[in-house]
Amino acid sequence: MIRSLSRRNLLTSLAAIPAVALLAACSDSGEKAEAQDVKPAAPEPAKPAAPAAAAAQGTVDMAALLKPGALPDMQLGKDDAKVTIVEYASMTCPHCAHFAETTFPELKTKYIDTGKARYILREFPFDPSAEAGFMLARCSKDNYFPMVDVLFRQQANWVGVNNIKDALLQIAKLAGFTQESFEACLTDQKLLEDVRSVQKRGADEFKVDSTPTFFINGKTYKGAMSIAEMSAIIDPLL
Repeated sequence: MIRSLSRRNLLTSLAAIPAVALLAACSDSGEKAEAQDVKPAAPEPAKPAAPAAAAAQGTVDMAALLKPGALPDMQLGKDDAKVTIVEYASMTCPHCAHFAETTFPELKTKYIDTGKARYILREFPFDPSAEAGFMLARCSKDNYFPMVDVLFRQQANWVGVNNIKDALLQIAKLAGFTQESFEACLTDQKLLEDVRSVQKRGADEFKVDSTPTFFINGKTYKGAMSIAEMSAIIDPLL
C-alpha cells in the first residue's frame, strides 16, 4: 500500500524516484515488478468490440458509494441521469490513460453530454507520482478534468522519466501554474491526506484493488473497456 510521506518529502521525492521504482502495472496486488520490466507507461492495443456486455464482477450499494468522502466528487453530467458511472483511476496507470484517450471522449459525447449518464472520477493513486498528479488536478479547481486529460495524454512524458518533478512542473506551467503555486500545491499536506483517504475508502469499502475500476449503477467492472463494451452495459439501463 502507499507509504507515508511527509509534507516536504512528497515534493522532493519526485526528483529522486528512479524510473524503475514506479509501478507500470495498474494494480496493487503486492507483487513487485522486476526492474528491467518497468517501462514508461504505454497504452494497450484497443480491445475488439464485444458483442455483449461484459459480466459484472460484483455489486455495491449505490447509496453508500455516492456518500460524500474526504474530497468532493468531481463530476461531469446531470445529477438526475439514469446511469451513474464511478471510475477509480491512477494517474500513472497506462490502462487508465488508454481508456481516457480512446473510450472516454466518445463516452462523453454519446452519454454524458446528452444527459443520459453522469461520470464521477475518484483518485486511486498507487505511488507518489500519481498522488502528485491528482493533487495538481485538484489545485486546478474548475480545470480538474482538463488537467487530468493532459496528464493522461502526456503520461509517457512524465511517468518513468529521470526527474518527474521537473517534468510535471513543465506540464503544470502550460496549465497556468507558477513555480510557487506548483510547490504550494504539492506541499499541501491536507490535500495529500485527503487524496489518500479517497484511495483508502475505495479499497476498504468498495474492494477496489486495480485500476481502472468502474461502478455502473452499482455493478463492478474492472479494466479499460472499449466504447462498444460500455455501450452494451449502459444502453439497457436507459
